[in-house]
Amino acid sequence: MFSSLSERLDSTFKKLKGQGRLTEANIQKALSDVRKALLEADVALPVVKEFVAKVRRAALGKEVAKSLSPGQAFIKVVQRELTAVMGEKNESLNLAVAPPAIILLAGLQGSGKTTTTAKLARFLKEKEKKKVLVVSTDIYRPAAIKQLETLADELEIAFAPSSGNEKPLDIAKRAMDQAKKEHFDVLIVDTAGRLHVDSDMMEEVKTLNATLKPIETLFVVDSMTGQDAANTAKVFHDALPLTGVILTKADGDARGGAALSIREITGKPIKFLGMGEKTDALEPFHPDRVASRILGMGDMLSLIEDLESKVDKEKSEQLAKKLKKGKGFDLVDFREQLTQMSKMGGVTGIVSKLPGMGDLPDAVKNKVNDQLTTRMAAIIDSMTPKERQNPDILNGSRRRRIAAGSGTEIQDVNKLLKQYSQMQKVMKKMGGKGGMGKMMGMMRQMKSMKGMMPPGGGMPPMQ
Repeated sequence: MFSSLSERLDSTFKKLKGQGRLTEANIQKALSDVRKALLEADVALPVVKEFVAKVRRAALGKEVAKSLSPGQAFIKVVQRELTAVMGEKNESLNLAVAPPAIILLAGLQGSGKTTTTAKLARFLKEKEKKKVLVVSTDIYRPAAIKQLETLADELEIAFAPSSGNEKPLDIAKRAMDQAKKEHFDVLIVDTAGRLHVDSDMMEEVKTLNATLKPIETLFVVDSMTGQDAANTAKVFHDALPLTGVILTKADGDARGGAALSIREITGKPIKFLGMGEKTDALEPFHPDRVASRILGMGDMLSLIEDLESKVDKEKSEQLAKKLKKGKGFDLVDFREQLTQMSKMGGVTGIVSKLPGMGDLPDAVKNKVNDQLTTRMAAIIDSMTPKERQNPDILNGSRRRRIAAGSGTEIQDVNKLLKQYSQMQKVMKKMGGKGGMGKMMGMMRQMKSMKGMMPPGGGMPPMQ
């Protein structure tokens, strides 16, 4: 997300850093570039105008003029205003109500409401330790009801049954009664969407909202639609008492116009980002961290939280003990590391949160993708258990068989084994010094110092 905007802003800031001092002329040029970058990112024009005006006032003020590093001071101004336009801080769900707390999801068809219902249920179950019930009132798409039932079953979350022969309001009332009788903490109601905003859909969801009186009414919108997402959110906001927004498909949005427009246009906070199709791919939206990502400063706090919540600590400890005993790091262990990486959003997801990525050459950035990880996993999966445990036996004929079985070339198998060999050396060093435990401890220590870190947990930009 935001990759094209990040690149444009990075180019602008590099020019400023080369200036001995900031003048009205070079600030004006930088602001013109920032304006173009935001418009290309599909940020709504009123938002762009207000943003540039605020940055101009601050950039021409004493804060920047008297700074020893005026280029860096200008970047800090941009970072602060980016954070402000997206809402300053994360606004969590308000569940402070006598249970069940009812959450109503509304939005257009195709925005990802049903999947988001399951993601939100999983988030509340695992992170907030809530007992959750989900229900679908989308009687127009029986497949949507079945989809939610299937997802709920996979996640071991309670599902209130419904069918296309019922009225949405009757379904919702029955689910609410069930949630009260069975002492659920939260009831999430997935409503029907349409291909476009129409009066019938609005009346239906308004009736549901008025009857259920949800503590949270969340608008689910596809971030790929850019500023149109913000405009649609405004229509829903005018019809419903929205409490927040969930942006879906944010992992595929290279521009980020929706994230930068919605708060300013609707006045409602973005509460979550959907960052993939898997049910664990839902992130609380932190404006300060997102601003840091946009400016190439990274997002170490989110990365640390990913490590703590998604990495299998038991398997990591088993590997650490194995290495400490002097047992080798084999391809079974290497495959497990690839799985753990995938849980954290893959190579792309991890790298996007590392500071300084904007300074890498394009040739290097283009090589950072998850296709390589997927290919490596396929190659290892094509080996026999004996080959994974003892890679030294992989002669030419075995490598050819593995390449054919994984749909790759023999050169790919050779590259994998070379990377495995390098990883093996690293793990041997870490194992000898108890390095893995130290690394996790260091991560936890960094998180405890987050109040001393720059916004987003990133590294400050270099002058």
